[in-house]
Amino acid sequence: MNYLQTLNFGSYRLKSSNIETYILDSEILLSFALNLSREHILVNSNTKIKKKIFNKYKELLLRRERNEPIAYIIKKKEFWKNIFYVNKDVLIPRPETELIVEEILKNTNTNTSKKLLDVGTGSGCLIISIIKERPNLHATAIDISKKALNIAINNAKMHHLKNKINFINIDIDKIQYNKYDFIISNPPYIDKFKLSRLDKSIKFFEPYLALEAGADGLREIKKLILKSRQLLKKNGKLIFEIGANQDIHIKKILNDNGFYIKNLKKDLSLIPRTIIATKIL
Repeated sequence: MNYLQTLNFGSYRLKSSNIETYILDSEILLSFALNLSREHILVNSNTKIKKKIFNKYKELLLRRERNEPIAYIIKKKEFWKNIFYVNKDVLIPRPETELIVEEILKNTNTNTSKKLLDVGTGSGCLIISIIKERPNLHATAIDISKKALNIAINNAKMHHLKNKINFINIDIDKIQYNKYDFIISNPPYIDKFKLSRLDKSIKFFEPYLALEAGADGLREIKKLILKSRQLLKKNGKLIFEIGANQDIHIKKILNDNGFYIKNLKKDLSLIPRTIIATKIL
């Protein structure tokens, strides 16, 4: 069997399992199994595949057929301009979260030496992407999951930024008095009732701790806002991601706690996704 026949085999298997991106996924998985680029495989489609590699490919296909996300299978995901190591202990970085990076870069310049706190850093994709472009920021990243924090630390090492970011295994509630110019976060915001209705690839594979946020989906966001009121300097900015149909409730919580909502950015699906709030009291 050659590369092209192998890809057709993989596409058919994934399509039969109702995987929407069956062609792309079959190419990514074969690329991973061969340790070759997709472009190389497509250009050399007549090359024979070794039986050992084909068996490995079938194992990868089986995992994808069971709805395991591609990122967890190949253990990496692109975010912003970089590649990050991921596994089931951290959320898979998503394009909409890049809005937070955009906003920080818009509010700083390359020489900025202000203080930034990343709450619930997960894979570290946010803080690392920012520090690569704003190396003079004083960065702290926290997460209550030690396993997640270890992944963030490994990603920082991979990007040669381990000494530029202070990683702490702690809940935001436990942080002592400190004054930051920016606090960023992609907090849990799925209510526990909606969680069961999410796509299988999310609810069965991504970490529950990073998704579930109580009966209304606002538990962690409320905590983030209340604590940020103490931790931010006056005129400091709180920039965080929210879920669909949460913006009205969150705006009220922010207003009640001395924040001015500077902007509310929508994602590519036109869903209000990122809030930029300034502490004014």
